[in-house]
Amino acid sequence: MKPLHRIISISFFILIFSTASCQKTQSENNIENMELFASGLSNPVCITNAGDNRLFVVDQAGYIRIVDSDGIVRTQPFLDIRDRVTFGGERGLLGLAFHPGYKTNGFFYVNYVGAGDITNISRFKVNSGNPEIADPTSELKIMTITQPYSNHNGGTLCFGPDGYLYIGLGDGGSGGDPGNRSQNPMTLLGKMLRIDINSGNPYSIPSTNPFLNSTTTLPEIWSLGLRNPWKFSFDRLTGDMWIADVGQNAIEEVNMQPANSKGGENYGWRCYEGNQTYNTSGCAAASTLTFPVYTYPQGTDCSVTGGYVYREDVSSAYYGHYFFTDYCSDRIWTLHKVGENWVKEDFGRFTGNNFSTFGEGSDGKLYVSGRGSGKIYRVVGNTTGINASNILSGVKIIQVPNSNKIRIETGQNNRQEIQISLSDIKGTVLHQATTSGANYEFDAGKLAFGTYILNIVIDGKKMTQKLIK
Repeated sequence: MKPLHRIISISFFILIFSTASCQKTQSENNIENMELFASGLSNPVCITNAGDNRLFVVDQAGYIRIVDSDGIVRTQPFLDIRDRVTFGGERGLLGLAFHPGYKTNGFFYVNYVGAGDITNISRFKVNSGNPEIADPTSELKIMTITQPYSNHNGGTLCFGPDGYLYIGLGDGGSGGDPGNRSQNPMTLLGKMLRIDINSGNPYSIPSTNPFLNSTTTLPEIWSLGLRNPWKFSFDRLTGDMWIADVGQNAIEEVNMQPANSKGGENYGWRCYEGNQTYNTSGCAAASTLTFPVYTYPQGTDCSVTGGYVYREDVSSAYYGHYFFTDYCSDRIWTLHKVGENWVKEDFGRFTGNNFSTFGEGSDGKLYVSGRGSGKIYRVVGNTTGINASNILSGVKIIQVPNSNKIRIETGQNNRQEIQISLSDIKGTVLHQATTSGANYEFDAGKLAFGTYILNIVIDGKKMTQKLIK
């Protein structure tokens, strides 16, 4: 159902109506929460966009395919560099990012492991006469990093809201970080890097990098203490950075860096795996480290695949939730903040996929794909979990005349429990209450101008409404 707009009062509130339910089917192979978008892929490890309605899918073997808006996989690769990619295990073509000015300059950047187990961060350019193919001879190497072992190469690279290129690098491999590279400030391994590719030759260091003038830490380093940050992303609304760091033998972790951070965080590996000690020899005090916002134990689960904060549909029950999954169990979860606490919700288990990457379209649509199935699914945010029998109806939400109060008239005379919560656009809960009265009022006068989400639950049925002040 499309939202219905109704102006409540002059220059006061606009209420945008929609309905949704948080109930989910518990079937292990439930696909109700997602729809099949494309199939026939092999080894998908990255999905991204170039600012239009196409998706670009990285095949770990060394090429990139285009998937059009109808889910059709183009036969001809956008880029094929299998002649220079070392493919196998955790090696291969691993990451792709389009320059913010791609429409005018045609530049895009890739992360691949080549001969000698060397990570290459390279720039390529689209064919000047054909936007469906790139020029494989246009490679300009921006950075090369020798990997001491074949695993823990990281792989993701993307442009932040600040226009700088961020690069996630693993600790160099083996097990337990035997060279303690993640904590070594004079090596790039086990770090998040931040560079300016619009100046310098081939790049420069942003003036706001935390270690720009340090003599003991490499200036490219934005943060350190990472084991294998296979996937990281930025919230397209807030600019917050989410890093899913693959664990050693016990714990998987998710880190979040707020958009206002100045960088320099130390996420603790190898001193800590998640929030538990691992090898604290020579480590700094725990109080100086940044611990994960969420961890989960290995077992059926084994390797976290980070995703994105869902921002497609503001009326969705999942708006503002961070999506992530596990490669082994194919379980998908979401995280969102309630007060000062991070809350995890189960989204479903979708066996047989080996989910290796999420992706985001230019329109905010959220996708997930697996190496096991070669399929791309789209998260159906506007109908996720909705069952027609579980939609709450008959509730009226009005502004009390000549006041700042919002009144909820439920029409419930049998004193059923009513749960009410009001969140800001980032998902932070600002007001919540449980009542059994037919009507409920709250004062919205102290709300700043902006957009808010009002959720009402009665007997398992839910109503979601956007409130604009």
